[in-house]
Amino acid sequence: MRYLGIDLAWGEGSESKPANRSGVVALQPSGTIRDAGWTIGLDATLDWIHRQSSDNTLLFVDAPLVITNAEGARTADRQTGQRYGRWWVSANSVNLTTPRRAGVHLRERLETAGWRYSDGRQGPPRRGRVLSECYPYTTIVGVPELGYDDKRPAYKRASKGMQAAQAWPIRTAACDELIARIAGLARLDPPVDLMSHPETNRLATEPSAPRWRDYKLREDLLDAVICAWTAAYWHRYGLERNQLLGLPEVPTDTPQIATIVAPARPEQRLVRPPASVSRRVI
Repeated sequence: MRYLGIDLAWGEGSESKPANRSGVVALQPSGTIRDAGWTIGLDATLDWIHRQSSDNTLLFVDAPLVITNAEGARTADRQTGQRYGRWWVSANSVNLTTPRRAGVHLRERLETAGWRYSDGRQGPPRRGRVLSECYPYTTIVGVPELGYDDKRPAYKRASKGMQAAQAWPIRTAACDELIARIAGLARLDPPVDLMSHPETNRLATEPSAPRWRDYKLREDLLDAVICAWTAAYWHRYGLERNQLLGLPEVPTDTPQIATIVAPARPEQRLVRPPASVSRRVI
């Protein structure tokens, strides 16, 4: 199985204003990063996916892939705050009125090309081309080996009310510390070796850039690394070390549920898994 991770820009852009860059990472089971970089727009992102995928590929995307709620927040987004809020983790609310829906359109176009969306109810896939949704913050605080036992790092969101001049050094230092901890995953099962590709090697060997534009690219690539590694983590451990955010409390025949596959400590889980979860793998 090959693992792809995408930190997808939610907006698709226009002819006059291109979309923001999306971080993209392709990870081998050995931990080697076979490709890493950025794409602009859905067409370029899809081209990259098709180039990097094999017959058996698991793609994890940091963006809403399924949106069916007319208003309010998806269940998956509410449960993110409910179960990870103690670690200062929450998710943005999305619904059918949300204008930026690149994730939904990416899923639809991949499904047309033969990919299958998985909400995780059947466990990790063992074959085929499959995509699921993830959220890097849940991985960061949900994997004990990364050591964020109390709260998430402030690499993307500084404290509310703090002036930019004060927040910037805190944010960049938190990013550099997170990268150092991610680099330690080269010794974990499953592994990811930041040193194995020039772009991710620069993450680990160079400090955060002083300019916002350069720093944003650093964040996007880092999140793509986390997405790809989360796919490997889900494939390796399934529900033993992960949970599915967004499942209804009662079983449902709905073919596609909006879920987030999230690594989880015992204290971040429901006491009892919802009845709609199967432990069978396919």
